[in-house]
Amino acid sequence: MARAAGVSVGTVSNVFNRPDVVAPETRDRVQTAIDELGFVRNGSARQLRRGSITTVGALLLDIRNPFFTDVARGVEDRLTLDDHTLMLASSDDDPEREAKYLRLFEEHGVLGLLVVPTSRSTEHLVALHGRGVPVVLLDAPSSTPGMSSVSVDDVAGGELAAAHLLDQGFATITFLNGPHSIRQCEARRAGVDRAVRARGLDPADVVHEVPLASLDAVGGDQTLGAWIDAHGGAAPEAIFCVNDLVAVGAQRCLRKRGGNELVTGTAIVGYDDIDVAAELAQPLTSVRQPTHEMGYEAADLLLGRAAGGPVRHTIFQPELVVRASSLRS
Repeated sequence: MARAAGVSVGTVSNVFNRPDVVAPETRDRVQTAIDELGFVRNGSARQLRRGSITTVGALLLDIRNPFFTDVARGVEDRLTLDDHTLMLASSDDDPEREAKYLRLFEEHGVLGLLVVPTSRSTEHLVALHGRGVPVVLLDAPSSTPGMSSVSVDDVAGGELAAAHLLDQGFATITFLNGPHSIRQCEARRAGVDRAVRARGLDPADVVHEVPLASLDAVGGDQTLGAWIDAHGGAAPEAIFCVNDLVAVGAQRCLRKRGGNELVTGTAIVGYDDIDVAAELAQPLTSVRQPTHEMGYEAADLLLGRAAGGPVRHTIFQPELVVRASSLRS
């Protein structure tokens, strides 16, 4: 490229790295050569030469879920301020897949990792940290020394959802929930129980927890359909779904079973407040998590740790957004 532009290799380097020291007409000549040759800088090689790393890895549970998509955008928006790039992967809540991607990220030589863990054990992440790869837990609290974290108070979120349904006058709540091995599922159930007990009631009498086939719309549809079949075709009076995708599936099931009348006659509360929640035919009441802020904060904490900054733990508070889906008609 230097030959094509009629300049030295050092001048080309200055155009990329110190353009202010190069005369405008020379910069234009080099840029013309770049355009004609379709030249793209090798970022990895540049990082090796400079001894710097500008790539951050993020291992989320499932990037198809709009919740994690919004979190990832928050991460990206923070990283771009420092000209860093993001490598993204999904663990699918599978420890083996998680281990594989953690190894690949480490082999790539990332600056650090943002991880939504698949289990409560952090020994494997501590080992990464010990090998010089800073780790920040995302959507999970941390009690591990040296490991920052960003999370949401899911107990409070579950309590908000259940309290709202109880305040509407519903005597029972059908909770479509995932396995308690997932921290968020367990915490949201704890919040539901807390809301019930605060009213002097027994969760065993009020809460009917139904395990989901999967934590998505298909799981919500199939699980609620099986519940209705097991109860003589009758739908629950009030449903709390562990996330909005499950709630979307639950609404789809109700619509197939009884049309719009059954959808509007059944109270549903979701969790996450993804963008589509407000756009549904029956707008969905949901517990909002500040997804973009979570991602932004996690990336900020990671960059701080990589620069030798202190360990910090940020816990966001959820917010109930009430829409038509949960209101008694």
